[in-house]
Amino acid sequence: AIFLYKPSPFCILDEVDAPLDDAYFGRFVNLLEGLKEQTQLVLITHSRRTMQIAELLYGVTMEEPGVSKLVSVRFT
Repeated sequence: AIFLYKPSPFCILDEVDAPLDDAYFGRFVNLLEGLKEQTQLVLITHSRRTMQIAELLYGVTMEEPGVSKLVSVRFT
């Protein structure tokens, strides 16, 4: 409620979607849809469902041991 009253320019959420079941995940997505108009959201997640609602993804992959590669995908 405080965040809705006085929004921040950005918000970082780390694995907040992990414990959510299907019903609460739908509510979570609706909340994010409402917040994204006034706040830039950064979500750290491993959830495929959360990644599907993103407009832009950044990730790190390790194609071979010890060599990390940054990946970005923009959905239009």
